[in-house]
Amino acid sequence: MEAAITVFALLFLLAVVLGVYATVKAVGAAKRTVDRGITQARRTVEDHTLRAKSLVQVGPAAELAQLRLTLRTSMRATQDALHAGVAEDESLKESLALFERLSAHGFELDGELRRLESEPDRAALAQRLPELRERTERISRSAESLRWAARDRARRFADDDLDALSAQIDVEAGALRHWTEPGPATAPPPWPEAPAADTAPQSPPRDSRREPAEEPARPAITPPAPGPVYPWQKQARPENTT
Repeated sequence: MEAAITVFALLFLLAVVLGVYATVKAVGAAKRTVDRGITQARRTVEDHTLRAKSLVQVGPAAELAQLRLTLRTSMRATQDALHAGVAEDESLKESLALFERLSAHGFELDGELRRLESEPDRAALAQRLPELRERTERISRSAESLRWAARDRARRFADDDLDALSAQIDVEAGALRHWTEPGPATAPPPWPEAPAADTAPQSPPRDSRREPAEEPARPAITPPAPGPVYPWQKQARPENTT
């Protein structure tokens, strides 16, 4: 009895532990989903705000907003392309590692541009713009280089696979169209020539051992049996007989 109670207690404890673990995992997954949604929403709001500033404001402030928007758009597009391609091509892991190093410079530049948006000295800000513009172009150009290289590699693999598939389809189509064509009609063999008139056909030699003994010739019509002699028939004379 005590053993049964112990078993039931262990099963209950195991069920509680599994329930708590499943709850924690579900809460963590929900939290990560919410965090991704909040981050995506924040990025969308920031992008729209920067786009509005670049259109509404003038001078260094508008250019700062445009630089931030260009940098963020290029880096996000490259990140999405590399993460999508590394699942199918393991060689992109090195490119992804290089992008992570590039992202550190991008985050640093984006933070600097964001702080300069509230800079009251517009003259000093105008002097910094050429250097900030050059850094933004370098980082964006490097990100674009990685992105287009990954896309070209994926397209090359797709083209090679399509070429191989097209060749296999051509071979299969040729095999399906290969059937036996009817050959030309053949003439029947010629008949043997008839023997010459003066040449009598020779019968093959007979084998006396195989041929049966010849039977005596029989008349074609069996003679009738002698009929009865009637009293009015003339009897032959004895002297006429031999």
